[in-house]
Amino acid sequence: MVLENVEDPHNISAVLRTCDAVGIQDVYVLTTKIPRHKRWGAKSSSSAAKWLTVHQFTDVQELFTVLRQRFDKIYTTHLSSDAISLYDIDFSGSVALIFGNEQTGVSEEIRRLADGNFIIPMQGIIRSLNISVACAVSVYEAMRQKKLAGHYEQPGLPETQRCMLLEEWGFKEED
Repeated sequence: MVLENVEDPHNISAVLRTCDAVGIQDVYVLTTKIPRHKRWGAKSSSSAAKWLTVHQFTDVQELFTVLRQRFDKIYTTHLSSDAISLYDIDFSGSVALIFGNEQTGVSEEIRRLADGNFIIPMQGIIRSLNISVACAVSVYEAMRQKKLAGHYEQPGLPETQRCMLLEEWGFKEED
């Protein structure tokens, strides 16, 4: 999950809560046109931020260097004629989804660097969802596909990272 210049901390917190719910550990936050976020709205997130690894970036190229090392495909969400349906994305591999600012969406620079663009199919008059809702719909589709592919049968994090996080959070594994 990647958020580009999302301003409302409540939207970010809602996204963090959803990411935790489906088992996404790493969230990337890019702030190039707004101040760097210092904290997330605890009420919306039920303090989910403390269970996630939030990577903050202020440089697009630096962010994409990290994303390219980690993900096979990077998709933005933007209303355009070249957009594919969310349901046509193959989430069985490693995929990063980029959601943009509440008013302006994903920037043109980010869209140029991504592998593709997707939309959430809608039937009504309104053509977009609130960012936190759009993120939730998208990651739950990814979770559905990953469950069908058997990805949730074993822990998804490397053992060393999982142990480090459990220790950091104050949990002790049962033997």
